Formats: sequence, C-alpha cells, structure tokens
Amino acid sequence: MSAEPSRPTPSTAPRFGVWLIGARGSVATTAIAGCAAVAGGLHPPTGMITETPDFASCGLPPLSSLVFGGHDTVDCPLPKRAEHLAAGGVLPHGLPSAVHAELVAADREIRPGGPLPGDTDGGPGRTDDAWIDAFAADIRDFVRRQDLAGAVVVNVASTEPAPADGSLPPSSLYAAAALRAGCAYVNFTPSTGLHHPALTALAASAGVPYAGRDGKTGQTLLRSVLGPMFAQRALAVRAWSGTNLLGGGDGAALADPAAAAAKNAGKERVLADTLGAAPEGEVHIDDVPALGDWKTAWDHIAFDGFLGARMVLQTTWQGCDSALAAPLVLDLARLAARAQQRGLTGPLAELGFYFKDPVGDGPASLGEQYAELKRFAGRLRDGGGDPGDTGVRADGGTGGGAAGSEAYGTAPGDRAAEDRGPGDGTAGDRAADGPRHGAGDSGGRR
Repeated sequence: MSAEPSRPTPSTAPRFGVWLIGARGSVATTAIAGCAAVAGGLHPPTGMITETPDFASCGLPPLSSLVFGGHDTVDCPLPKRAEHLAAGGVLPHGLPSAVHAELVAADREIRPGGPLPGDTDGGPGRTDDAWIDAFAADIRDFVRRQDLAGAVVVNVASTEPAPADGSLPPSSLYAAAALRAGCAYVNFTPSTGLHHPALTALAASAGVPYAGRDGKTGQTLLRSVLGPMFAQRALAVRAWSGTNLLGGGDGAALADPAAAAAKNAGKERVLADTLGAAPEGEVHIDDVPALGDWKTAWDHIAFDGFLGARMVLQTTWQGCDSALAAPLVLDLARLAARAQQRGLTGPLAELGFYFKDPVGDGPASLGEQYAELKRFAGRLRDGGGDPGDTGVRADGGTGGGAAGSEAYGTAPGDRAAEDRGPGDGTAGDRAADGPRHGAGDSGGRR
C-alpha cells in the first residue's frame, strides 16, 4: 500500500502575514491553496522562482510561516471558490478538500473592502481618509492578533479604470492603508495603487519597500523575451499586434474600455522599452465568459530582414491566469517581507522581472531583469540593513513609517479593531497539516 506524502514538521521561523486585496478572487484562492499544498508536501513548487537554488540562502520566510489575510467586497467563502476552481481545472482535483482547514482559516481573516462602484464621496458617510484608516486598522489588528513579525499587502484585485478626476480609486486607498500600517506593498495589477500623485509624498516618506505594477505572466512575458531578440538581431519590427481572449472576473473587468486601456499601457511599455520605440499595432482584449480562468493570447509581428525582405512571426499563448500568477504572488510576498526585514525601503526596482510596468529604473529585457533579481537575492542574503530587525513595532504594526505627518500617513492612535474570533491562520501549528491561513480583500482578480 502506498504511503501518504509526509507533511513537514512545523517551522519555528517567525511568521509573516500576506494581506491580499481581492482575497476571494481566483488568484488569491490559488495562491492560498497552493501555498498550503507546497508547504504540506502535496505538490512541487513549480513556477516559484524563490524555491530555486539561487534563492535558497536568502533568508526568505518559509512557505509554512506565511499567514494569509485581506480584504474583499464579495462574500463567496474561500472553500467554495476553491471548489469552483477545481471544477474548472485550475486547481487539482481533491486539493480543496486536502487544504480545507487552511482555506477556512484564511476565510476567517477576510474583512469587508470598498468602496463599491457607484459609491460617491467615499461611500456612505466615509471620506477617503476614513477608508484608509479603517483598512489600516484591519491590517494592524491582523498583525497583532496573529503575533506576526511583519506583513506584506499584495493587490490582486480586478483591474480598475484609471481615475479621471484626481480622486483616489480603491486601489490607492488600499495602498495608502498598507503604508499607514507600516507594511511592504506590492501591486500585482495595472490599477493605480501608489502611482497616484496624491500618494507620491507618502510613498517617499513611509519607510517601507514597495513594488509593482501589473504582474507579467503570459503575453507580455513572451514580449519581454522576443522584443530584445529582434533588437539584438538588428531586425526592424514594423508592426506588433495582439489579441487576448479571456473569461472569468478579469475578462468581465477588462470589457470596460477604460480598464482595458490601463491593462494595455503596460504591454505597450515593454515593447517601447525593448525596441526603442513602440511599433504600429495594438492589443485587443475580448471577454469570452466560456473560457473561465483560461486565456488565449495571439501576437502577429511584422518585421523586415536583410535587403528589406518582409517576414512575419506569429505566437499563440494558451494558459491559466491564476496558475501563472499565484506562484509569482507568493514569490513577491516572500521577497518583500525579507526586504523589509533587511531594512530596505522605497521602490524595489530589482523586482522588475515580475512586472509589465515596474517601479524605479531598471532593464526591460527579461534576461537582464532576471540577472537583477539574482543580484537582489544576494543583497537579501548579504544584508541591506540590520538583519536582526524584523520591522515590528511595539503597537503591532510593521516597518517604520515616517509618514505620520502626511495627508494619508499614519493616523493618530492605533484604532485596532476588536478581536473578531479565532483567526488562527498559521502554517506551523499542526504537523499533520500544511500552512493555515487567513484571507484577504476586495474585488480580487477572478
């Protein structure tokens, strides 16, 4: 009789929180279930760069030490969402039941997000600052109750249109809350987040690391390889056009032309940066609900060869968005947590490998970005600050925010919410189980 796969013994490492914006979406659910499966020895860490040898001695938090929490505007429980993903082939058959306890623990940590579309003036009776203060209180409360050594806020919510009137969109409210709570911040979406002018001073003074934006998982990943190839081979690209067919929550969100425009801006930047100028052509995004969480991306590249010979390269990428994104979300959470532990602050340009529209200055080609990422691994290993500093404040917040005097900086007083129940959420509590998690927030990528 074959033996059950053995689960690792509980880790004694400090525990770190991963607070997901869009915690009940497909990407978040896949990341939470996948973390439990890998930490529990049920599946290999395929797609996780931080589990490769180059990152083995960087001091990254073990997967078993991650505790999940977050915000979301929907109320579908994580176990139910996981069952739906398994039925669609996104999660392996049987995995939702195998990690049911971890999903339930994560779901207990999800707090209501907002404001909802159509809310005006910040929602009923709430200003922007009140939203930020409430979200930051949720995060601080999570860190305090779970006795965490730190937390990283990761936005995996559905793409929102760029603001047209200078107001703070939900993604920026969450980003400001992350910094107010003293947490590292990662924007895995093309939404505005910290890129809002009103948050520039806060981002500069908050004293925490941040990264983004717009995770590079499929079509643009391929473009970041092919663009440099054409440039290095001295082949003149005349036009580069593409089509995306996708379903799920992302397909529905990107049916909005304004949201699609925000998404395509990152795709265009990769070509402009790698080729020296943006070629003719654009990307069309079509919502095809029947595709669910699966995506087909097609590119048509017209280029000139020697003596003006005209040629064409066509590529087709078919993949599962959530399965491509989830391991990168776990990578980024671990890297950002370690960066804050090492005392690094400000934009983490070395994480450009993961993004279409990365913060800071850095190369655009995937090969050069990977070299930067490996150098960053060495920086985490050798030290970028006090290696003994976990970034924990006495009040239960994390990191060091110098942003108290900013308009969207640290609010006076902790305002931590009351304990909302047994949100255990840790991976190392039971030898028989993988990581137990809390869960994250509003409007996640679906």
